[in-house]
Amino acid sequence: MEKLDLLAVALGLAALAGINLYLTVFVTGLAIHFHWITLAPQYQSLEVLGNPWIITIAGILYFLEFFADKIPWVDSIWDAVHTVIRPIGGALLAIQVLGHPSPAFTVIVGLLAGGTSLVAHTVKAATRLASNTSPEPFSNIGLSLGEDAAVLGGLALVHFNPVLALVIFLIGMAAFFYFAPKILRAMKAKIWLAWKKLNGPAERGLSVELPVTLPTRLASVFAHENVLGETIAWAAPCISGRGHRIPANLFGALIATNEEPRRLIFVARKGRRPFARTIDMEDLVVGREPRFLFENLIVSPAGGQGPKYSFIFPRQDAAFVDQIVHQLRERLREPALQEQGAAIS
Repeated sequence: MEKLDLLAVALGLAALAGINLYLTVFVTGLAIHFHWITLAPQYQSLEVLGNPWIITIAGILYFLEFFADKIPWVDSIWDAVHTVIRPIGGALLAIQVLGHPSPAFTVIVGLLAGGTSLVAHTVKAATRLASNTSPEPFSNIGLSLGEDAAVLGGLALVHFNPVLALVIFLIGMAAFFYFAPKILRAMKAKIWLAWKKLNGPAERGLSVELPVTLPTRLASVFAHENVLGETIAWAAPCISGRGHRIPANLFGALIATNEEPRRLIFVARKGRRPFARTIDMEDLVVGREPRFLFENLIVSPAGGQGPKYSFIFPRQDAAFVDQIVHQLRERLREPALQEQGAAIS
């Protein structure tokens, strides 16, 4: 039971360090130094965290993080810098909890703790990237305060009931690995969009031509879906947003064919697996929605009820998205005009 408690405290501190390393060390050090908590004999190795120098340095670094965490994009840069620091800090904290057990046990717990900190850090960084797509700063402030509160609550739980903390930790790890593909896809998409935004401003009013060929990795996906042998009118590279039966953050292409003016096909690869979804454009309308980090192509029901789709393009591709909107509106109008002409004749 003692070893289970040690493992629970070690991994609990590592997980909290992945969220906010400096706050974890600072508050733990204060609690030890001012005797707010009494360390059990097996945790005497943590006494070093009560050293005034460690408390001071951790406090200064937490002061910097407190403000950096609340500024959009500065928080993501801070997270990027700490991608290595937090896992190492979490591993060192866990090893310090153990004291001097067998070297093999120390290495195993150190590896587990480093991985735990990295998982917590990844979740935090992904959440911040998602919040930074909104230009208002209040979501960042709310997330930062929530994370600090979670660290303080986690420290209290680790102290009073380490086994319960371990159970919550295991549930959190299971949830992470279940949602990991979605989290990593979202991070990849946001980083790519941020990089594209930094490379150039959005340009409007330029004449652009929509591509008619697909990248090699997507050509086979479309060929498998294209059983009728339709020809491509245009194929626009994009990222899937929210849509009916279309997972978010897939890098793919939106395809229009010459034979079916009222139909779109989205093709992508979900991991190694091909993915294709056909969108019937009947009674749908299209529009462009500019966002802080990207351009949104919105395909929604004319009456407001029904499946809605969004496709994401880099911010500087505003003219490209305008051209897609124009093409789609022309396609949706042509059949109606033809039917009207036939009725008159």
